[in-house]
Amino acid sequence: MMGKAVAAVMALLLISMAGAKGMAQARSAIELRCQCIETHSKFIHPKFIQNVNLTPSGPHCKNVEVIATLKDGREVCLDPTAPWVKLIIKAILDKADTNNKTAS
Repeated sequence: MMGKAVAAVMALLLISMAGAKGMAQARSAIELRCQCIETHSKFIHPKFIQNVNLTPSGPHCKNVEVIATLKDGREVCLDPTAPWVKLIIKAILDKADTNNKTAS
């Protein structure tokens, strides 16, 4: 009897693992912690950057976080105090400001 219960549990575990293989866990809409453990301050040429997300400090994290998605799919946390990163942040904010004025 005990052997059948163990076999049933093992079968359920294998089935659940097979269904999850290759699937990424979805991020919640609101992350409640910092995303960046450490930051990268060396220059990355813009031709290698696909996208940049700027997350202001708030209740989730005391730090401003700048996360670049590279064209090879890696995500890199950039040091927001690095001069070249400040230029990227300024360009993003200027673009957002221009888009807001155009939409108004």
